[in-house]
Amino acid sequence: MERFVSDRLYLDHAATTPMTAAARDAVLAGMAIWANPSSPHREGRAARHALEEARAQVARAYGWAGEVLFTSGASESLGLALNRTHAAGRYASAVEHDAVWRSGANPQMLAVDANGVVTRDALDAVTGGLVCVQWCNSETGVHQPIAVIAEAVHAAGALLLVDAAQMPAGAGAEVSAHADMVALSAHKRGGPPGVGALLVRDLATLAPSGGQERGYRAGTENSPGVLGYAAALAEPEPVDRWKTMRARLDDAIRRSGGEVVGEGAERHPAIGSYRMPGVAANAQLIRFDLGGIAVSAGSACASGSLKPSHVLRAMGWSEERTREVVRVSFGRTTSEAGIERFIAAWRGVARETRTFAA
Repeated sequence: MERFVSDRLYLDHAATTPMTAAARDAVLAGMAIWANPSSPHREGRAARHALEEARAQVARAYGWAGEVLFTSGASESLGLALNRTHAAGRYASAVEHDAVWRSGANPQMLAVDANGVVTRDALDAVTGGLVCVQWCNSETGVHQPIAVIAEAVHAAGALLLVDAAQMPAGAGAEVSAHADMVALSAHKRGGPPGVGALLVRDLATLAPSGGQERGYRAGTENSPGVLGYAAALAEPEPVDRWKTMRARLDDAIRRSGGEVVGEGAERHPAIGSYRMPGVAANAQLIRFDLGGIAVSAGSACASGSLKPSHVLRAMGWSEERTREVVRVSFGRTTSEAGIERFIAAWRGVARETRTFAA
């Protein structure tokens, strides 16, 4: 079995990030409360109490005044909202995660500009229903203006679903104030995999299915995972440090002949996508990996695909240019020294390629 080694530099936190120590401890504590939370006996009531306390903690972390429905992750949360919202009509930005397009809801596509931001003309075409947009894109880090989008969506009589899998809990004020539903993921915030949530402002907008989670999701709740998620959210993420590091990385890539994706828009402080002209992303990944550095090409769910990124294509990029882009993403453990190491490696790969080309 391959093990993680200490000299590796992990820069793929947008795919998944290590569990915090508090999250691991909470999962173990949850496993000691082994009873089914739906059981009426004392053991079941104890498990239910722990689950509901974690539910309240998640709501507080995101500043959410509505309902919290626990799921297996953001993909399930998105599918639940897209397929079970009462309002007729579905819309999604052209740069949404593949989970939206695989949901079976067949949303109408909303165009984006060259930075990947939903256009006003696209929003003006909405005529009710449910509109799905990301808080930020998982490939490029481009942040959508949620308040502006919400105003247009609500003026059209529609509901707003926000995919906030990449959103730190401390950055959720805008989403909590304006979204009708929010899809969340634990493993991208330092919690365990296999857990997420759908925040719902008004359960009456959603069709129940019976079973657990207020009758909106079947299956015994993953109490240990939920407790781990709540514990992870209690540990603030170093957003200010990320901003400084990403600004340094952006500048170094530009000075080294690379291209920063979506640099004309507001972006997630911990996610950057960079084009190395003339070098295929797969070749870059291999070279970085051999050098002990883990990055990705696009989102984790699509990085193994040979297809060009639908996100970059929607932003107007040619197929050739999309195949030269890699994503770098930070986590709690990312350091300034790690960024400098990646910059040196990036320059080395670019220099090597130019030498061969000459």
